[in-house]
Amino acid sequence: MSETSQTTIGPRRDRPMIGSRVCFPRISPRAWEHPADRAALTALRKVPALDTLARRSVALLGDRRLRLMHLASAVRVGPNQFPRVYTLFRESLQILDAEREPELYVAQTPLVNAGAVGLDEPFIVLNSGALELFDDQELRAVIGHELGHALSYHALYRTLTHLMLQLFMRRFRFGYAAFWGVIAALSEWSRKAELSGDRAGLLCAQDPEVCYRVEMKLAGGGQTDQMSLDAFRAQAREYQQGHDTLDSVLKLGNLLFRSHPFSVSRLAELEGWVESGDYRRILAGEYPVRGAEDDASFLGDLKESARSYQSDTGSAEESLLKFFQDIQSVGGNAWDRARDLFKSK
Repeated sequence: MSETSQTTIGPRRDRPMIGSRVCFPRISPRAWEHPADRAALTALRKVPALDTLARRSVALLGDRRLRLMHLASAVRVGPNQFPRVYTLFRESLQILDAEREPELYVAQTPLVNAGAVGLDEPFIVLNSGALELFDDQELRAVIGHELGHALSYHALYRTLTHLMLQLFMRRFRFGYAAFWGVIAALSEWSRKAELSGDRAGLLCAQDPEVCYRVEMKLAGGGQTDQMSLDAFRAQAREYQQGHDTLDSVLKLGNLLFRSHPFSVSRLAELEGWVESGDYRRILAGEYPVRGAEDDASFLGDLKESARSYQSDTGSAEESLLKFFQDIQSVGGNAWDRARDLFKSK
């Protein structure tokens, strides 16, 4: 948090509490945003007309159509529908001091997933499989994760990432390789945005082991009597350490075009955030507040981003950093192709 102005709100006893959990009055999303998330977003916004492409893409999908689809096919959470989930949701809204309440839906599918959807009026969707897999404490972390996405306004670029990945898979054989750089950069940003969401989830759960357990369940399912959290944390550390350059290259290859990091990486990143002291400082009331943030510092965020990559791979000179340097030139070419494609629709 060194690159962001901080305000000391006050000790726990002077702030609202929900049970044993402290609330964060006026907290800014920058408190939980990963520096690489902020750096990537800053770089993406420098791509010529990328915001226009993103908004046109989302417009084609249709915010209103998406909401109507969930209104018709899912269950809107409220006092009389999934009241257990609604209580956890309301608590998370209070903890992160959300200025407005997004709609929350439960969709019937065994796939364990959740998402923040929409642009102007984002809403959150929990798959029913997540409700079956997670206990109340874990579900609070999952809900906080998605609320963090909504409050950080991630929905626009997350939707664009999804659409461009679909487009890339269909059009690649026809020479749309100019999209590679932008898609890879969007995917890389999406992975870092997930780390931001994990931090927001921890601020809502306020128990690191609960959040680590979420990652273990995402990796191995619900048979916790057959798994060991300590062993899974050791597995995460083993993966993060790596041994040589080939390991780094193979890791990058495995991540290419994935929108989410692997569960072991998410656990290790969250553990590192806790061990850095930043999480405890926020709990103590030292965090940026809405309306008092510094102007976004791309250089500062990029420096912190580089340090996080160095921790991930053992080298600060990995090719993913080059996306932030090259994205403007690549993005201009990709935008020309995308504009032609939309004109042909």
